[in-house]
Amino acid sequence: MKFGELGLDKSLLKAVQRSGFEEATPIQAETIPLVLAGHDVIGQAQTGTGKTAAFGLPVLQHLDLELRQIQAVIISPTRELAIQTQEELFGLGKEKRAKVQVVYGGADINRQIRQLKHNTPQVLVGTPGRLLDHIKRGTVDFSNVKNLILDEADEMLDMGFLDDIESIIAATPSQRQTLLFSATMPKEILRIGEKFMTEPKIVKIKAKELTTDLVDQYFIKTRDNEKFDIMTRLIDVQTPDLTIVFGRTKRRVDELSRGLEARGYNAAGIHGDLTQQRRMNVLKKFKNGDLDILVATDVAARGLDISGVTHVYNYDIPQDPESYVHRIGRTGRAGNHGTSVTFVTPFEMDYLRVIEKLTKKRMEPLKPPTEEQAFHGQVASALDDIKDLIDDTDTKKYEAQAQDLLEKYDAIDVVAAFLNNMTRKDAYDVPVKITPERPLPRRKKGNNRRGGNRKFNHRNDRYNRRDRRDNGRSFKKNNKFKSNKQKNRFTIRTKD
Repeated sequence: MKFGELGLDKSLLKAVQRSGFEEATPIQAETIPLVLAGHDVIGQAQTGTGKTAAFGLPVLQHLDLELRQIQAVIISPTRELAIQTQEELFGLGKEKRAKVQVVYGGADINRQIRQLKHNTPQVLVGTPGRLLDHIKRGTVDFSNVKNLILDEADEMLDMGFLDDIESIIAATPSQRQTLLFSATMPKEILRIGEKFMTEPKIVKIKAKELTTDLVDQYFIKTRDNEKFDIMTRLIDVQTPDLTIVFGRTKRRVDELSRGLEARGYNAAGIHGDLTQQRRMNVLKKFKNGDLDILVATDVAARGLDISGVTHVYNYDIPQDPESYVHRIGRTGRAGNHGTSVTFVTPFEMDYLRVIEKLTKKRMEPLKPPTEEQAFHGQVASALDDIKDLIDDTDTKKYEAQAQDLLEKYDAIDVVAAFLNNMTRKDAYDVPVKITPERPLPRRKKGNNRRGGNRKFNHRNDRYNRRDRRDNGRSFKKNNKFKSNKQKNRFTIRTKD
């Protein structure tokens, strides 16, 4: 279904078109009309299927742009998802000039308070703990909230956030539209619907079969500060035709693309902060083969349909296993084989095992190439380029100059100098600094359902402790729902 058939206004359709999307995903096609009509919705779909736009587009359409008050609150389980959601909604709401802000733990709360005070957002995205902090401090006013969205609700329940969520909901008006999105649909999710929602419509999108048979999947276990040198050596050895490198953050994408360019690779990056013209120019060059390496965030790479991609490098392992499938799906198309390599730190091996369980395919460990192997790879690639150059050059035109060179210099020295000019400098000749990213939260062993159970070892995780705490009680003890005398009716809508 086309986005133009869903009842969205022109400014949002323009934003969608600018993002390069034409066809709505099943969750978007089913959910957007229901939300626009004012229904409460419980949506079930995999990560990477466009859930953010499914609730974001109609929420943006409902905004009163003249009212400088918080009108929509989106609760996200993790800092990473909250930031990603804010970025995507900011892009979709750019034509409407909608104000979207994100708050999360581990960041300076006083700075967030100043931003909330001087530039009150119309859409506020946040993690449960930090949202509750702002409510208790009186730094947010939810009296004008019309839309409340619980994103990745199953993960928030796993993380023990039920009490915080109830407190946040209590701070919003009772007359509101509530949307809940989850990758799974356990009974606890339906109970939340009974307690906090009014006759919610349930939209279930069946998970697509994961097809990764045409992609050879490898991983390299390494420390974060060693990734870049290993990746550049790997590129030299594997000599890919077209490559996509995935980074977790916009900063990561910028640093990776600059570092690759500094070492002589034909690379460029795309992410949400780039202008649409810049993004389209980079994608056009990549599609035309004028760019060898595209560095991208998950959000920026959504909707990409580029043939001929031979290699995908996951510089950062994704937090969601479905995002991994989405990434490696950029290669191995049209019956062609592709190759994916995922760089994983020792603390992130649990995420690798969850991905393997989802894809039902074990990744093969790959030994990092040596400097010598990388050098031989560079020379082999240069020899291929020289062969093509000779085939495409009218050599007779330069015979006299060539003869003069051979009279002055040894033939081997001339060829060696040419090879040196055609190959990239050694990796260590051009130092590149890549800022370390904070590690992904540790997973609890034995729980490999989508999203996992993020109850962290605080000795290994200094970040976001407020938002990622576990109060030591089991989920069942936390999950005591009050009886609801008035049972709500559910309408189940399914879509393959």
